[in-house]
Amino acid sequence: MRRFPRARLLALPLALLAASGASEAPLSAPRSLVWGPGLQAGVVLPVRYFYLQAVNSEGQNLTRSPPGQTLFRVVIKSLSPKEVVRIHVPKPLDRNDGTFLMRYRMYETVSKGLKIEVLYGDEHVAQSPYILKGPVYHEYCECPEDDPQAWQKTLSCPDKEPQIEKDFASFPSINLQQMLIEVPKRFGDERGAIVHYTILNNHIYRRSLGKYTDFKMFSDEILLSLARKVLLPDLEFYVNLGDWPLEHRKVNETPGPLPIISWCGSVDSRDVILPTYDITHSTLEALRGVTNDLLSIQGNTGPSWINKTEKAFFRGRDSREERLQLVQLSKENPQLLDAGITGYFFFQEKEKELGKAKLIGFFDFFKYKYQVNVDGTVAAYRYPYLMLGDSLVLKQDSPYYEHFYMALKPWKHYIPIRRNLSDLLEKVEWAKENDEEAEKIAKEGQVTARDLLQPHRLYCYYYRVLQKYAERQLSKPEIRDGMELVPQPDDSAALCQCHRKRPLRQEL
Repeated sequence: MRRFPRARLLALPLALLAASGASEAPLSAPRSLVWGPGLQAGVVLPVRYFYLQAVNSEGQNLTRSPPGQTLFRVVIKSLSPKEVVRIHVPKPLDRNDGTFLMRYRMYETVSKGLKIEVLYGDEHVAQSPYILKGPVYHEYCECPEDDPQAWQKTLSCPDKEPQIEKDFASFPSINLQQMLIEVPKRFGDERGAIVHYTILNNHIYRRSLGKYTDFKMFSDEILLSLARKVLLPDLEFYVNLGDWPLEHRKVNETPGPLPIISWCGSVDSRDVILPTYDITHSTLEALRGVTNDLLSIQGNTGPSWINKTEKAFFRGRDSREERLQLVQLSKENPQLLDAGITGYFFFQEKEKELGKAKLIGFFDFFKYKYQVNVDGTVAAYRYPYLMLGDSLVLKQDSPYYEHFYMALKPWKHYIPIRRNLSDLLEKVEWAKENDEEAEKIAKEGQVTARDLLQPHRLYCYYYRVLQKYAERQLSKPEIRDGMELVPQPDDSAALCQCHRKRPLRQEL
C-alpha cells in the first residue's frame, strides 16, 4: 500500500503538550485555570459558558481526566440577596483531556450582578469567586449595545473572517434596486424558498417569496437574538432557506451575480454564506430544547482513543447515492466499515436490498475511531459536530461548504476521501496502520473546531456579514408592501428593563 502524505500539524495547545506523567501529582485547585466569555457580564448569550484547565501541584496541565469522580462544580448566585433569579447550572462537561466546560442558562436578569464560585470539592479554583457586576442580562432582555465596535471587542470577535472576505469580493457594491426587480422573478416563484428582510431602527421585517419558507423560523430567531444584543445596521436583503445555493452567475457576466444569503455555499456559486440554521438553532436552544449542541457534544465524545472501536462509522438518510455505496462497502468489508441508512426517501427501492439501520444516539457515534462524512443534498450539516468529537473524520471531497470550512486543511484537521469513495477503505487502512498520526489529526481537528465553533463566534460572524452587506448597499432600505414585523418569541414576556443610560430604540 502506498504511503499517504504525512499531516503537517500545528503546535498543539499547552493543555495537550503536558508531560505524560502530569496527572500523577495531585490536582491543585489554586493552580488550575479558568477563563471564557461566561465570566464577562457584557457577553450575553443563550447559554453562557467558560472553561477550566486542571493543573496539578507541580504546575503541569493535566491531559486526561483526574482519577475518580469529578469533583469540580459551579455555584452561581445573585450578588444581592433581594434578587432571586432562576439560573440553570448543569454539571461540568468533562472533555477528557484535562479540560472542563462549564455552562449556565439565565432565565431572568440580575441588576446587581452575579457571584460565580468554581469549586474542587470545597476548595476554590483559580481566582474563584468571580464577580460579574450587573446588570447581567438574560437571553430575552431587549437591550442592545449601541456601540457595535465595543460589542465586538467584548466578544473578542476576530478582526477578519476569510470566508466573509471571499464572499463579498464579488460585491464591491450592492444595487438594491436591481435585487428588488430580479430576485422575485428569478427565485421567488411558487416553489421558491426566499425571505425578503429589512432591518430598520433595529426592528426586523420580512415577507416570504415562495411556497417553501417554513424555515424562516430559524432565520427569524437568530436575527431577533442578535438585535436584542447589539444595534444592527439598517439594510435590506434576501435569505435563501433552501438547501442549494442559488446564484451561479459569474462576476464578469452581464447582468452580474446577486448577493443572496444562504446557509451553504458551493464552488460554482456566489451566495454569501452564514452559519447553518442547524448550528444556530442548537446554540439558541441549548440546555432546554435540543440535546446535541456545539457545547454538549464536547463532553460526550465516547471512550478514550485507545478504547474506541477501530472501524469507520456512518449513519444517515439516503440523501445522496454515495451513502448507498457506503452501505454496500460496509457489507463487503465489515471489518473496516460500519455504515447504515436510517431512513429512505430518495432511493426507496434500495431499502429491501440494503436494509434499514436502527437509529443510534449521536453521542454513540464516537464509540468508533473514524467517522465518515458524506454530503447529503448539500454539505452534511453534521460535520461541525463530528469535528468537535475526538474521532478522526474522513471527509468526502465536495463542492459544498459551510462558513468555517476555509479554516480547515486536509491531512491536518481531517483525512480527505475522493468524491466517489474509491479510496475510503484505503484511507481507513492507513489510519489503522498509522494510529499515532491519525490520533494527532483527530485532536488537531477537534481543537480547531472548538475555537471556530464557539457560540459567541457565531454571533460575531452573523454581525460581520450584516455589517459588510450594509456598507455596500447603495440605497436606503425600506419596509416594502407585504412586509410584517417579526415578533419576539413567547419567552419575551419576561423581557427585562434596560439599564443602559439612554434608550436605543426609536419607534417608527
